[in-house]
Amino acid sequence: MRRSDWSKTCIGFIAWLSWHAIAVAQQPVRVGAERTEVYFPLLEDKQIAVVVNHSSHVGQTHLVDTLIGAGMCVLRILAPEHGFRGDAPDGQRIPDDVDRRTGTPIISLYGKKYKPSEEDLAGVEVVVYDIQDVGARFYTYISTLYYVLEACGELQIPVIVLDRPNPNGHYVDGPVLDMRLQSFVGMAPLPIVHGCTVGELARLFVGERWTGPEPPPLTVVPCENYTHQTRYEPPLPPSPNLPNLRAILLYPSLCLFEGTAISVGRGTDWPFQVIGHPDYPGPASIEFVPRPNKASRYPPLEGRLCRGFDFRTLSVDSLYAQRTLSLAPLLDMYCEFPNKEAFFLKNRFFDRLAGTRSLRAQIEAGSSEADIRATWQSDLEAFRQIRREYLLYPDS
Repeated sequence: MRRSDWSKTCIGFIAWLSWHAIAVAQQPVRVGAERTEVYFPLLEDKQIAVVVNHSSHVGQTHLVDTLIGAGMCVLRILAPEHGFRGDAPDGQRIPDDVDRRTGTPIISLYGKKYKPSEEDLAGVEVVVYDIQDVGARFYTYISTLYYVLEACGELQIPVIVLDRPNPNGHYVDGPVLDMRLQSFVGMAPLPIVHGCTVGELARLFVGERWTGPEPPPLTVVPCENYTHQTRYEPPLPPSPNLPNLRAILLYPSLCLFEGTAISVGRGTDWPFQVIGHPDYPGPASIEFVPRPNKASRYPPLEGRLCRGFDFRTLSVDSLYAQRTLSLAPLLDMYCEFPNKEAFFLKNRFFDRLAGTRSLRAQIEAGSSEADIRATWQSDLEAFRQIRREYLLYPDS
């Protein structure tokens, strides 16, 4: 082939890729749960356990109702934090129950235990996971996924993950978890913003043997018409304190305040969209008073007037374009806070959220955001290399 012909071929291929990306972007996303033609044949004549919550819909119908309506045998429901209906307040321990609509037993994985027991999975021939995630390491739905894969690996029960888009899947950032700080808000060596869908995470967890030496047989039903640059707003709030896309996009940066004395707006109408404290002395763009509500039964700083920052004025476009975890609010609040010794909670929850003890020490030492971010980069690059092996969707 002559050089000119080769150049024309390359240009034509690049043009096709651009056209294909535009065509995909213009098509509505079809989530894995909607692709019943792919996974229904895998479930026929099987006894099924489903890991689901309120977000597990096939169109307007819940996945449990969809499966039972199709004649499938749903043996048990396994429910994560916030419960099967997704309306339990933050941190509330949830007992086992029964789905009143279908009579199916509900096993809580946010009550006495996080990991399903052998008894919970007795008689189960396949487990289906379908929950909307938001792309942050400390969001506990992926910790439930981790434990389900671990339990199913031990019993060699197949797992089917019905994939859903990641609203924060367009970037990767933050410190990678130091496994000495492993907890339910950080089960695996991921950065705070991991840039994976739950299907990709499942592939990563079992592929790297993070959930055990004997991974379960895994099938992921991918989304259609999705790339990691597709802007996606979940049709339902994924949890009570993430009521809209702005809160979801702010969550990876603002959740670190949960390990401090600062309120993130729990007990208001704007959780993860405002921050404040009664003793904040600097210029404030908002004042608010946390009070108990359906999303937060015992909000931090309940009944006290908090002064701080209002992020509701930030456009979703600007937040999406940022593509980084922002430390600026955290550094600014610490700098202005009058009692530095009381800023970080004594239980060191901040370290578990950050996934490292270094971040707290760097903030206390007055390090700049640029200097702090520089210390993440080698671990982040190593994670990006691992992540590439398990991606299901174009990354750019």
